[in-house]
Amino acid sequence: YLHFNQIETLEPESFTHLPKLERLFLHNNRIAHLIPGTFSHLESMKRLRLDSNALHCDCEILWLAELLKTYAESGNAQAAATCEYPRRIQGRSVATITPEELNCERPRITSEPQDVDVTSGNTVYFTCRAEGNPKPEIIWLRNNNELSMKEDSRLNLLDDGTLMIQNTQETDQGIYQCMAKNVAGEVKTQEVTLRYFESPARPSFVIHPQNTEVLVGESVTLECSAAGHPQPRITWTKGDRTPLPNDPRVTITPSGGLYIQNVKQEDSGEYTCFATNSIDNIHATAYIIVQALPQFTVTPQDKTVIEGQTVDFPCEAQGYPQPVIAWTKGGGQLSVDRRHLVLSSGTLRISRVALHDQGQYECQAVNIIGSQRIVVYLTVQPRVTPVFASVPSDMTVEVGTNVQIPCSAQGEPEPVITWNKDGVQVTESGKFHVSPEGFLTIRDVGTADEGRYECVARNTIGYSSVSMVLSVNVPNVSRNGDPFVQTSIVEAIATVDRAINSTRTHLFDSRPRSPNDLLALFRYPRDPYTVEQARAGEIFERTLQLIQDHVQDGLMVDLNGTSYHYNDLVSPQYLNLIANLSGCTAHRRVNNCSDMCFHQKYRTHDGTCNNLQHPMWGASLTAFERLLKSVYENGFNLPRGIEPRRLSNGYALPMPRLVSTTLIGTETVTPDDQYTHMLMQWGQFLDHDLDLTVAALSEARFSDGQHCSSVCTNDPPCFSIMIPPNDPRVRNGARCMFFVRSSPVCGSGMTSLLMNSVYPREQINQLTSYIDASNVYGSSDHEALEIRDLASQRGLLRQGIVQRSGKPLLPFATGPPTECMRDENESPIPCFLAGDQRSNEQLGLTSIHTLWFREHNRIATELLKLNPHWDGDTIYHETRKIVGAEMQHITFSHWLPKIFGEVGMKMLGEYKGYDPSVNSGITNEFATAAFRFGHTLINPFLYRLDENFEPIPQGHLPLHKAFFSPFRIVNEGGIDPLLRGFFGVAGKMRVPSQLLNTELTERLFSMARTVALDLAAMNIQRGRDHGIPPYHDFRVYCNLSSAQTFEDLKNEIKNPEIREKLSRLYGSPLNIDLFPALMVEDLIPGSRLGPTLMCLLSTQFRRIRDGDRLWYENPGVFTPAQLTQIKQTSLARVLCDNGDNITRVQHDVFKVAEFPHGYSSCEDIPKLDLRMWQDCCE
Repeated sequence: YLHFNQIETLEPESFTHLPKLERLFLHNNRIAHLIPGTFSHLESMKRLRLDSNALHCDCEILWLAELLKTYAESGNAQAAATCEYPRRIQGRSVATITPEELNCERPRITSEPQDVDVTSGNTVYFTCRAEGNPKPEIIWLRNNNELSMKEDSRLNLLDDGTLMIQNTQETDQGIYQCMAKNVAGEVKTQEVTLRYFESPARPSFVIHPQNTEVLVGESVTLECSAAGHPQPRITWTKGDRTPLPNDPRVTITPSGGLYIQNVKQEDSGEYTCFATNSIDNIHATAYIIVQALPQFTVTPQDKTVIEGQTVDFPCEAQGYPQPVIAWTKGGGQLSVDRRHLVLSSGTLRISRVALHDQGQYECQAVNIIGSQRIVVYLTVQPRVTPVFASVPSDMTVEVGTNVQIPCSAQGEPEPVITWNKDGVQVTESGKFHVSPEGFLTIRDVGTADEGRYECVARNTIGYSSVSMVLSVNVPNVSRNGDPFVQTSIVEAIATVDRAINSTRTHLFDSRPRSPNDLLALFRYPRDPYTVEQARAGEIFERTLQLIQDHVQDGLMVDLNGTSYHYNDLVSPQYLNLIANLSGCTAHRRVNNCSDMCFHQKYRTHDGTCNNLQHPMWGASLTAFERLLKSVYENGFNLPRGIEPRRLSNGYALPMPRLVSTTLIGTETVTPDDQYTHMLMQWGQFLDHDLDLTVAALSEARFSDGQHCSSVCTNDPPCFSIMIPPNDPRVRNGARCMFFVRSSPVCGSGMTSLLMNSVYPREQINQLTSYIDASNVYGSSDHEALEIRDLASQRGLLRQGIVQRSGKPLLPFATGPPTECMRDENESPIPCFLAGDQRSNEQLGLTSIHTLWFREHNRIATELLKLNPHWDGDTIYHETRKIVGAEMQHITFSHWLPKIFGEVGMKMLGEYKGYDPSVNSGITNEFATAAFRFGHTLINPFLYRLDENFEPIPQGHLPLHKAFFSPFRIVNEGGIDPLLRGFFGVAGKMRVPSQLLNTELTERLFSMARTVALDLAAMNIQRGRDHGIPPYHDFRVYCNLSSAQTFEDLKNEIKNPEIREKLSRLYGSPLNIDLFPALMVEDLIPGSRLGPTLMCLLSTQFRRIRDGDRLWYENPGVFTPAQLTQIKQTSLARVLCDNGDNITRVQHDVFKVAEFPHGYSSCEDIPKLDLRMWQDCCE
């Protein structure tokens, strides 16, 4: 109740906080004006009295009139208010007043705002003027919401209604509208737009990531945020720009930070935050440093060593910070002396271990977070060199008996005993057996077994040796087999000749019908002398086989061919009779080396008279040499594994075909990043200068004349490769792959009774063992004459058709249809003729043969110009000498260093001149296993490239289409495309798990509807055919550790899967065949060979070089000026001079080069200056 209080004004908020007020009496005061809204919050109002005041009723009071009208309409409240002024309406109730009576005007807009475009930081004015009575109030709306000037200091409403926005920003954009309002009403202007254009701004970091340390297992955040326009996008990478791992532990926070939960050690490192918008991209880096307790990564193991050795205890730990390794002995300090060293890796090395070094050692890894400790024990054994416990003494024994020679030794470590006979290591076989304690047993002694036997006991400390001489007494009594000699030899001649003739008819009177025929044709000896010698060997062996069969029938016991004594079979005089009648004695060459004018300067074609003390060393058609004694099931001629049920070291030998499919065949090819395919091709060409085993002359059984491929048995000369039951190749029910044994040398195997004794079977090398270009000129006078162009008397080789390029191809071979005409649909073109009969085996080989035959004719022509007075023979021999020297130089200076690497070249050693005590003969192990490593370098395609090194229109050739197909050289662009494919394409890398491509193991010489051959299986079978000892014996020969378990091979064969496969196949490490083992050894870094293979190849190549009297570097073979020229030569030059049109090559064609910038013009490749060969007439 506020009446009678002289009140003149009321503050608008006076009654705001009285919502429950029901009565408000304000009459009889002096109130003249009321501000709008004064009573608006009084929701419970029942009575309001404003009468008897001095109210001015003007436009400003219309709001009260409205309120009273609402009261009246609702009937909830009673109210009284009367006007005092103006006089004309004095006393009227306010509720009844209208605007018209008071001359009130609604607002009207007189000035409108306009659209505006702004960028950041501008000032904007929106004008808005309005008139009306009373004066209108101006209100601004943005996006239909009233703008509050109080909340944002950048907004100002000026007196005339203008809206001023300072320092514009993106949030200011939108639709603006001005509203003018008074009691008489309100009005809005049109809507206008404020458009905001960010002035593009490059990103800038608001928060830089900081280096952060964190413990393993905790969480970490690297903060990172950036400003810019458009708003930059934040991304993260590891420091080296690799993307973050896809890992649920790693997330990016909404603000851009990198959050890693459950931190691991590998999260440690540099991280980069990128802020990117359309203008720029900036980045900042920080490190997460993960701290971790030391943990051992390499732990030392207890060791037992012999005093004087060096022992390493490796100990490595990781952690962060990197832990320090400290060693103690028995908890105390290590001895401070030069013998105890802790290497930077943490390894404790004790050199020259002494007995008092035995004890406990502790390795500690320490960092600021903590430490770890591990304990090992060193046991030291006193050293003892081997001492013989039993020693052998000289013995004389009866022929045909078994003899045991005692020898055993003790030492620490336990010594290993090996035996040598006349300097050659003895290997476990049907002939020799070394017992666990070291006793040597020789079964069925013959005069061939006479000689000096040396027992060697070796351990890591040293070795001791002791020797004895064995003599054999041959009593002159008749033998069980004597009565059968006459009949047997007649039968042998008849059956062998029948088998040979049926084979020749089959092969030469029709086209080849199967891969077997191709193989047989390709290996069939062409030289009549070779054929005669091989025939004699077969007859001799067959005769003995028949005599043995008769004797066995008489004994009525089945001795199974293995325990029988051959040395007792027939008397010595009968042996000579068999030798004479079979033709063996006729083929014992007697060499005449008397023409010293010739021999001092030139080589013979057959390699004889190179070594003047031993004229047959290295000659063609002699037995292969051996590094180790042969291993035959019966000690003489039966291959290992020929009796499938017979166990060797407790296990049956696996079928070669199974070894091939399990271990060797591969579809995958890894390209060699360093060397070209020429590396392989030179290897094959070189091999065909060194060795060719004489194959059996018959593909049919001697016993009944049936063909070997149809019977699948092991009757001589058949030795079929059986196909395992679930092999993918069992097509048309084929049970075996064709294989016949190599011919025996007269005087070996069963044929070795010439010197009144049996020698184990040896095989014949049809070629000279020297690097003498016999693959160009032939290995006998007979072959050489076929190839020479004698008519012109200019020292040339015969040439074939001349191509468009003006250069000739090789001449065609004459005679019956050959392997090259196997299919008249393909081509009527016969084989080419070259110095080696295998020149057509595949096109790459043929193209290299073509190159070198042209090189001969190129040099011969040149020499004739320089020396017109020379006769044809002089030109021929001088040229042949140069060509052989070029091959020696390319092989030893350019090819071998890539195969051998630095390690192998050291093993090979520098050339120190000719050594007449070295026999250059090719060893059986080299020809049959080791040098066949080249098969692992063969690509499945022969690439054919045009002069721009693009594929030729006819395309590349899968290998199986390149066998025996000379027509492709004649009809498909000559030899250049193939040659470019060799030096312009990477070779196949030797990977132990990718050995022979399936083109060689599944499609060798393939023809429709026949069983194709398998090169890997043939290599293994050939090794057994030739009595090659198992891999283990060569490890011992090459000074590698002896392997009693497959785990012992892990230094040379690191891949556990390969060791596991070997174990599944062979059962015992002592059984592994040489070829597959050499193939799966890991390569020595920088070379293409494993350790055993390196040992075998370096031995052979050293012998080839040092035992060659006419080696190109041997002083006196060439003049110093000529030698300088030969050392200019390169395969690149030979390609330039003798390709059809090769104009660009790399300097070293064995090395991969980029085309075109890795290539040079032929102009820039050094040439051989033949003027050094000009005779200077006095």
